[in-house]
Amino acid sequence: MLSSSTLVKGLRVSSSRLQCKRFASHEAPHYNEPSGWLFGEKPPPPGQKRVKEDWENVWYIGMFGTMAFASVMLYYKPDTSVQSWALREAKERMEARGEKFQYEPESSSSA
Repeated sequence: MLSSSTLVKGLRVSSSRLQCKRFASHEAPHYNEPSGWLFGEKPPPPGQKRVKEDWENVWYIGMFGTMAFASVMLYYKPDTSVQSWALREAKERMEARGEKFQYEPESSSSA
């Protein structure tokens, strides 16, 4: 049978090994190391054009099309502010009472 001191020593050794091992990451971190090139792409040789990938045109159309659609919708959105509603309501009530809602200065005939 093992003595208690041997058992404790064995637990210390195994626990120190467990602390060094990272179970969640499995290996070294995975990321694209900096290469110095924009987006990690090497520029094509002089005289050649860059070949687009299949998804790029769809992304451009979707992104800028959505922005254009949103700007048109924001331009034509209805006015729902409290101030404009209150002005319309006040004009309607003043017209119903027979009052003028625009200021017209009285002409003074004593000149």
